[in-house]
Amino acid sequence: MSKSAIMFLLEGIGLVALIGWLALPTHPEMSERIPIPENDPANIVIENEEPENPGTLIPGDAVPSPDQGSWSQFRGVNRDAIVDDPGLPDKWYETEPRVVWKMTVGEGHAGAVIHRGCLYLVDYDEEAKEDVIRCLSLDEGKEVWRYSYSSKVKRNHGMSRTVPAVSGDYLVTLGPKCDVHCFHPMTGELYWEKDLVKEYGTRVPEWYAGQCPLIEKDRVILAPGGKCLLTAIDLATGDTIWETPNDQNWDMTHVSIVPYEFEGEKHYAWCATGGALGVNAETGKLLWTHPDWQIKIANIPSPVDVGGGKIFLSGGYNAGSEMLQILKTDSGYTADSVFKTEPTVFGSDQQTPIFLNGFLYGVIPGGKLACLDLNGNQQWVDEENLFGLGPYMAINGKLLVLDDNEKKPGELTLFDVSPQGATRIAGWKAIEGHDAWAPVAYAGGKLILRDATTLICMQLAEGNAI
Repeated sequence: MSKSAIMFLLEGIGLVALIGWLALPTHPEMSERIPIPENDPANIVIENEEPENPGTLIPGDAVPSPDQGSWSQFRGVNRDAIVDDPGLPDKWYETEPRVVWKMTVGEGHAGAVIHRGCLYLVDYDEEAKEDVIRCLSLDEGKEVWRYSYSSKVKRNHGMSRTVPAVSGDYLVTLGPKCDVHCFHPMTGELYWEKDLVKEYGTRVPEWYAGQCPLIEKDRVILAPGGKCLLTAIDLATGDTIWETPNDQNWDMTHVSIVPYEFEGEKHYAWCATGGALGVNAETGKLLWTHPDWQIKIANIPSPVDVGGGKIFLSGGYNAGSEMLQILKTDSGYTADSVFKTEPTVFGSDQQTPIFLNGFLYGVIPGGKLACLDLNGNQQWVDEENLFGLGPYMAINGKLLVLDDNEKKPGELTLFDVSPQGATRIAGWKAIEGHDAWAPVAYAGGKLILRDATTLICMQLAEGNAI
């Protein structure tokens, strides 16, 4: 073969290899996290036809359990994922938690709430194409009642992913396609319902709704985007109390609203597609915005109130984290950036970090447990224990983490944490663990976990009082 022919052959082989390389996905680890076309917000169409099932309540055979305690909303009563339970013995972790019950649920990542001996969950029935609101007896896992309604949802990393809110005689749920319902929690009686897409022009987020409702006294607080940034709705009537104008047309994200106190006033912090913002809790007036905080693919973790008007933001997709300082001036409020960190210092792909004893704890991108002080300094990062996207909570000063890492899926790990480091205390295989991303719930010594298709109740220790 001549020299020129050899050169031509080599050039051809190189061209074929180059074309093949260019055809590969540039970020294969992220490809499955991109919404399928039907779930892209731009392609979601408002359906005007009458639903096959506008809403059906079906009473069950079970009754509420005698268990006490409450986990009334996303991340618990105070929305901080922290619980102090004096009913737990000091060494409750020396015995492996007992499985009380488990059940199969529709594929998703929706967490539960607990109220008056009942557990409430937003579920999805893929065969019937219906959202299903379940009320279960906490000690048995059997249905007290269920309410279902038509909702055509296509699977994309599950369907349901929101946590209800419950208080007194009201239970509020937000479905995958932004259908809001308000029920009596004991009977399942429907008080009112709203379609945020039709009423507010809400743009359903990627992978469907992930925002969790917030109940405050006589009202529920939601962040629809579209017509308004935030709105307060009367629990008893469904009437609007106030709305925050959305002059910049920011859309809904997966972020949930977080209350905070500043200068003797209550405010709400939230992150929309166009940035972070603060709203007066009594009037709905927009107080400040921070357009620099934008995450293009998916904005998921909620803000964290660390006191003194400081709001901590974190995210995935290379967002890292940022601390804001809210200031009151003669002309109103501002939100000044105190510091920003790279993702390797602190960030969060999915779960909201925990502010515990003056420091921030979380699983940063790459699956490493880390601690950050309020000046943006990484105190430590655990290189030995790698985690996935699972939830975590603080219980009696210790950190309990649920893993969905492929090496130890469904494993619960308990850590003693401080600014000096993290010490592994115990670990147990709790659940199969596939996509175990749902926020946990805890009350009366019972811990509620789930993976993509299984809901489980575990007793951390026997004889818990609260």
